[in-house]
Amino acid sequence: MASFTLAQLAELTGSELKGNAAHSVCAVADLSGADHSQITFYKDKKYQAQLADSQAGAVILKAEDHELFNGNCLIHDNPYLIYAKVCQLFDTTPAIACGISANASIDKTAEVASDCHIGDFAVISAGAKIASGCQIGAGVFVGEGAKIGANTKVYANASIYHAVEIGADCIIHSNAVIGSDGFGYANEKSQWVKIPQVGRVIIGDRVEIGAGTTIDRGALNDTLIANGVIIDNKVHIAHNVSIGENSAIAANTGIAGSTTIGKRCTIAGNVGINGHINITDDVHFTGMTMVTQSIEKPGVYSSGMPATDNLSWRKNTARLRKVETLFNKVKALEAELAALKTRD
Repeated sequence: MASFTLAQLAELTGSELKGNAAHSVCAVADLSGADHSQITFYKDKKYQAQLADSQAGAVILKAEDHELFNGNCLIHDNPYLIYAKVCQLFDTTPAIACGISANASIDKTAEVASDCHIGDFAVISAGAKIASGCQIGAGVFVGEGAKIGANTKVYANASIYHAVEIGADCIIHSNAVIGSDGFGYANEKSQWVKIPQVGRVIIGDRVEIGAGTTIDRGALNDTLIANGVIIDNKVHIAHNVSIGENSAIAANTGIAGSTTIGKRCTIAGNVGINGHINITDDVHFTGMTMVTQSIEKPGVYSSGMPATDNLSWRKNTARLRKVETLFNKVKALEAELAALKTRD
């Protein structure tokens, strides 16, 4: 089990230490449950009572909150960021694979760096390139001509289709499917005619893709995921979508084809985004927003109706059905008012 003194943690995370520099901690815990051997963090005043009573060996917090805790502190303007860095130091996630399994199937024309780790029953197809330090989990499929950059981790049973390119330091979680066909069909007398999808998926560096997420290959041009993008579980990204640097997409979002999303955008859960539109940089969609047209101005956007009690919902729904009638009545009244003004 890893152990760090508070002096070491302060140096490694770029935070200021107040308290006993020699005190050691060996784990991260929540505010209410942490003991003297653990470190925790505080960033929300609604937990102030828990902070005062905490038995943690140290708390990560802002300078203005220092006096709320009678103990060791790591101080930083962004406690949540320092919490993330400390968690990385104490991370106990096991390696995805160790060495190259004898049960893996690696084509003789594939290029696999000598220090890669490849798990049982993984398949590395002809012409694929796996760079230094990669970890490829059990049952992973890497298609012909696919490229995976240095130190990227691919968890068990993910599928990376032919000609997909993935950058360095990425994380691909289990059952993600990258490079499957986009939804492209023509119609001939009520029969669907498949359009082969000949583009690729190109993924930059430091991208994380959640479990069960699917990213379609381009129809003609490529589907593009830029550096630093983070994508949650069960997200669908259709063909020819482009997502800008450091954007974040939460679970169950669907993005239709040929849409461009800018840099530093955040997309909450269950958002639906129409195809062939452009979203500028620094746009933030709240949960269950339906986006049907391009957005040219940065900011926060929402749609949908939050949950309410059933009786209120039924009343509001009944009134909503009368909107067309109400609109026509107002329009008629406006016409009558205009006629009266003309007579005057």
